[in-house]
Amino acid sequence: MRLVCHTFVMMDMKRIVLLLVFLCPTLCVAEDDLRVMFWNLENFFDYRDERAAAGEGKDDRVMSRKAFYSKCNQIAKTVLWAGGEYGMPDIIGVAEVENAFVMRQVLSSTLLRKCGYRYLHYESADRRGIDVGLYYGSRCKIASKGKTPVVTSEGDTLATRDMLWAVTTDGTAFVVCHHPSKFSGAKASAPKREAAVESLCRIADSLSSAGHRIIVMGDFNDTPTSPVFGPLETRLTNMSEPHLRKKDGTIRYNGKWELIDMFWVSGGFEDKAAMEILRPPFLMERDPRHGGVRPRRAYSGPRFTGGVSDHLPVYLVVKK
Repeated sequence: MRLVCHTFVMMDMKRIVLLLVFLCPTLCVAEDDLRVMFWNLENFFDYRDERAAAGEGKDDRVMSRKAFYSKCNQIAKTVLWAGGEYGMPDIIGVAEVENAFVMRQVLSSTLLRKCGYRYLHYESADRRGIDVGLYYGSRCKIASKGKTPVVTSEGDTLATRDMLWAVTTDGTAFVVCHHPSKFSGAKASAPKREAAVESLCRIADSLSSAGHRIIVMGDFNDTPTSPVFGPLETRLTNMSEPHLRKKDGTIRYNGKWELIDMFWVSGGFEDKAAMEILRPPFLMERDPRHGGVRPRRAYSGPRFTGGVSDHLPVYLVVKK
């Protein structure tokens, strides 16, 4: 499969498109291993939003129709690149999508329309208007699904992203998270992320008691060594540890990589799963201030730059 990807680079764009359309159905039904991908898509807003078009709200970030569909195509290109390297993902969790239209257009307007994906999305109470979502392939049959808000120990519901969960007919449960950020400072915002972890633990306990194997994915806005994960570590295993030891990461801040996007799995998966951080060359750019490379983000201030995200995607392969 790597030879196929390397061949793509040597061909003109028209031939690449034709070959991907031809190969995609085969990639979607490759091998029996379970493949899961997660990616924070950085402020992926609906270009039709009147407030965004007027430069109001949504962090004053404006995305034109052209920029929106360019980003859709780059997302699809990344998924197909992952398919060439590891096999097409069965499940794709995403963060920072505005609504169901955004989720739908990633499929309907790109080569992914040939791959048989469907999607799940729920609106949340997040102040910025961003949610999590989930794409699932034809090998995954959804038996039940829902969302769970982040609730503090005092019973207060936070205005942040809800957690999306889905259980397939084979008893595997997937949870997609995007925990509160450190925007107000790491210490001041820690109680919000602690509440998110506590809420996630309740979801994990419920799914586990029902006999489900669990895969949690998300942007946790904390590195694996953070004490906020203490309660979760008694329930699930963090699959990012090998990358932490290598000082690898999914975002680059002030010249340093930080690992905040990761997978957690239950006991039935921990000895069979391995996590990778995806680094397609077309997602990267030179870091002019600190040297090296960084993800080419979608925005510089309010201006759309042509990139996709300041986060790299992560990928989990679970051996059958």
